[in-house]
Amino acid sequence: MSENKNLTHNSKKSFLQNPVEHIDITSFDARKIISSMEKMSFVSRETANAANIFNEMIQDKDCTIFLTLAGSTSAAGCMNIYKDLVKYNMVDAIIATGASIVDMDFFEALGFKHYQGSQFQNDTELRKNYIDRIYDTYIDEEELQECDQKICEIADTLEPRSYTSREFIYEMGKYLKKNSKKKDSLIETAYDNNVPIFCPAFTDSSAGFGLVTHQENNPKNHITIDSIRELRELTEIKIKSKGSGLFMIGGGVPKNFVQDTVICAELLGKEVEMHKYAVQITVADSRDGACSSSTLKEASSWGKVDITKEQMVFAEATSVLPLIASDAYHKGDWKNRTRKNFSKIFT
Repeated sequence: MSENKNLTHNSKKSFLQNPVEHIDITSFDARKIISSMEKMSFVSRETANAANIFNEMIQDKDCTIFLTLAGSTSAAGCMNIYKDLVKYNMVDAIIATGASIVDMDFFEALGFKHYQGSQFQNDTELRKNYIDRIYDTYIDEEELQECDQKICEIADTLEPRSYTSREFIYEMGKYLKKNSKKKDSLIETAYDNNVPIFCPAFTDSSAGFGLVTHQENNPKNHITIDSIRELRELTEIKIKSKGSGLFMIGGGVPKNFVQDTVICAELLGKEVEMHKYAVQITVADSRDGACSSSTLKEASSWGKVDITKEQMVFAEATSVLPLIASDAYHKGDWKNRTRKNFSKIFT
C-alpha cells in the first residue's frame, strides 16, 4: 500500500461521487425493439438473431444453458442482468473470470461501489488517490484490498484441502447470506438457486491475493484451488445434459473452458453432441488469428459448437446485452423451464 496515498486523500471524494447504477431488465420491455431490429441490418440484425437463439435455448426443455462472463460488464452496469438471468431461471451454470465474480460482484455485495469516471482522467493523479480505473469506471483500491482480505478470512475458516472454484464460491455465497450489505448479488442468488459458478482462472483476481495471504499465514495448513477437478465437474454437467447452449459475454478462458467440455467428454469415452446453440457478444476480432478464443464457426471445426444455431454479435456488450436479456425476460418462456439440479454430480 502506498505510503503517500493519504497526501491527496481529501480530493479522493471528488473522484468517487457518482456510483454506477445497474440496469434493470424487468423495468422496460425490449421486445418491440428486438422485433424491429430483425428487419434492419448489420449489428442490429445480428443482435435480434442472437436474442431469438437465446429464446430458443430457454424454450428447449432439454437444453442446459451455460452463461460465460469475461471483461468488465459487471462493473459497468450489467450486474443485475446476470443476477436476473439466474433468478428467473434463464441460465443453469456460469463460467466466469475471477474478476467478474470477486472484484466486481462480491466487492459490491460487501457494500462497496463502482463509480462513473472518465477515460481521459490523469492516471498518475488517480494513483496518488489510490483509485483504480477500468476505462471510464473507478474503484477505490483500499476497498478492493478489503475484498482481498475477506477472501482470506473465508479461506481461513475452511478445512485445509483442495477446492474447486465452484466450491469456494459456494462458501462465498454462504458468507454473503449472513454478512452481505448489498443483497441479491450474483453469488448470493446463485447460492440460493443452486446454480454453480466456475472460475477456471480464479486466482487472476482479488481471490488470488486473498488466497496468497491465506497460504502465507498458514504455510502447512491451507486450502488450494483444483482447476483440473472443476473441468471434470463441468464436463460431467455436459455429459449429463441432453442438449446445451452457450450465452457468452466476451471470450477468453471462460468461453474456451466451457467449449472444451465436449472434447474432454470424448477423451473420457463419452458420446456427447456439440453445443447445439451458441451466442457470443464480443468486440474482439479474428485478425490476430484468435478472436479471444476463436469464432463460433471455427470452434465447430474442433467439434465444440454446432453451426446451425450460432450468432456472433460484434458489439460492446453493455449496449446490446440489456436488449437481449429484457426481450427474453418479457417473452416469459423461462416460466415453463424446470430448474436444473447438478448436486448429484458434485457429491
